Amino acid sequence: QVQLVESGGGLVQAGASLRLSCAASGRTFSPYTMGWFRQAPGKEREFVAAAIRSGGTTYYSESVKGRFTISRNNAKNTVDLQMTSLKPEDTAVYYCAAGTYLSSSHSDYGLWGQGTQVTVSS
Repeated sequence: QVQLVESGGGLVQAGASLRLSCAASGRTFSPYTMGWFRQAPGKEREFVAAAIRSGGTTYYSESVKGRFTISRNNAKNTVDLQMTSLKPEDTAVYYCAAGTYLSSSHSDYGLWGQGTQVTVSS
């Protein structure tokens, strides 16, 4: 059974950078799309970024475009999210997800990690 495991979260100050990683464990797994979502307390889960298998096409939410970069390593079955110029409003639990469409809708992703906390202090 495939599992997604996130790592790299933590507490940083505004303006800092942080890199999240997500690794797929289990059988050989190469979903068409891997993405990142986040959920802040009291808010709905929000799309952050996604990349297709080739890595050539990526998709970002407007709130992170230009600050976050998603990258896939198909050989290692990983997807990373490089976050720069972090803001307090980026504070959330970040989830890795796998799906079959390049989509910003969480309903198009069928496999999820357990999440990793990112906290940005002002």
